[in-house]
Amino acid sequence: MARIAGVDIPNDKRVELSLTYIYGIGRSRSNRILREVGISPDIRVKDLDEGELVKIRAVLERDYRVEGDLRRDVLMNIKRLMDIGSYRGLRHRRSLPVRGQRTSTNARTRKGPRKTVGARRKED
Repeated sequence: MARIAGVDIPNDKRVELSLTYIYGIGRSRSNRILREVGISPDIRVKDLDEGELVKIRAVLERDYRVEGDLRRDVLMNIKRLMDIGSYRGLRHRRSLPVRGQRTSTNARTRKGPRKTVGARRKED
């Protein structure tokens, strides 16, 4: 497996798709990187030579924020919103939907599994 930006990318897939395993790189960005380096997106990772991998790594380090740096930035942005007490920060703190979605139904991904409030049992 080739290792780029601290991530093992799969060998048997096309380079275009393999680069998307790196946090912060999607399809369009991976295509832009490959165009800049001059590699065909149809080639498989196992067919890349070491020089091409070095070029991809160099472009990633120079132009893009990926993996650990990007994750840290995102977390710092969320923490900043929570610290200043903005509406979005409060929604993050309470782990509710942040972008205006309804919560009376749905929102199960953010709220977690249902917490049922059961009926009281009769005492003997």
